[in-house]
Amino acid sequence: MKKLVLVGGGHAHLSVLRALANKPQPGVDVTLITPYAQQNYSGMLPGWIAGHYTQAQCRVELAPLVQAAGARLILAQVVGMDAARRCVGLGDGRHLEYDLLSLDVGSETDTSWLETLGDKLLPVKPLDNFFAIWPRILAQAKEKSDYRLVVVGAGAAGVEIALAAQYVFARSAPQARVDLVASEAGLLPGYRQRVQDRVRRIAQRAGLSLHFLRGVGCGDGVLLSDGRLLPADHVIATTGARAPVWLGLSKLGLNQDGYVLVDSQHRSRSHPNVFAAGDVCARPDTNLARSGVHAVHAGPVLAANLIAALAGQPLQAYRPKRYSLYLLSCGPRYAVASWGPWSAEGQWVWRWKDWIDRRFIRKFSEPSGLGKAHLQERTR
Repeated sequence: MKKLVLVGGGHAHLSVLRALANKPQPGVDVTLITPYAQQNYSGMLPGWIAGHYTQAQCRVELAPLVQAAGARLILAQVVGMDAARRCVGLGDGRHLEYDLLSLDVGSETDTSWLETLGDKLLPVKPLDNFFAIWPRILAQAKEKSDYRLVVVGAGAAGVEIALAAQYVFARSAPQARVDLVASEAGLLPGYRQRVQDRVRRIAQRAGLSLHFLRGVGCGDGVLLSDGRLLPADHVIATTGARAPVWLGLSKLGLNQDGYVLVDSQHRSRSHPNVFAAGDVCARPDTNLARSGVHAVHAGPVLAANLIAALAGQPLQAYRPKRYSLYLLSCGPRYAVASWGPWSAEGQWVWRWKDWIDRRFIRKFSEPSGLGKAHLQERTR
């Protein structure tokens, strides 16, 4: 039996499991290792904060998909790997060997400037932890007369979370305040100026307090680079990504930031029996933004390449499109669209985003008939 180990239940691995459900691989033992029984969909997180979705609507239950794929699910955290020995280490001390490995573990939130905040700090990742803690923040905001929430980081995640929090506070905790620390780079660095202008107008209309200065954590909140203190009951960090620390000792080829170097087929450039997709990898041949968009689009290619590698067949390249579509939710059922030089905004954009997001969840929550047939065959 060949051993295929999937580490992480991210967007790309959902496509791998679905492909295995539709095309079983005889003689292959498949294992998914992930710390959580559900895959929370980051694209719907702001809508959940704003109250537009329940948590159940924002996640994919992994167990049914794993069963349909004829795989085994291990709920554990990977804390290390040895690419030379072809094994991964789990937090409970176990080691699992593999013939073929695929990594889709995402990245971690870089909180190095905010760690002095202690219990006040809530990184946006891991999402499971965020989903667990946000209801407590909302309850506290309703009870405290001068509650202050500070969001640090004004990329897409920071902007969407800050606007969602502002929206829900305005309706259920009007005395609470939300501050967004955007640094000198401004809102949505890397986006077109027109998109930045649209979002800034929306934020100002919503009453969101914007600060275009750098901030560091201190005991009472966030200290801005001009010396002002933003008092905070909680600070949400959306401050960029860093590679998982354990990759540093993996013996895989990494880039200068610690991400797995892969080729156009998303195969490790140092170890051909290792693949990686999503935020955990880097491609020297193209600039892939750390966005769920690329993980979703690369997923079917990763799935095809893993199946091809098991059979010794040629691989295919993942070629990112020239422009990626980004749909940014803005608190109420209103969103901004960005696609290259084109942008738009309105309730219709939110309905478009809502349709795409719900379709994504349905795709992996309702295994196809072939996957179900495979499951029935295994359980006879």
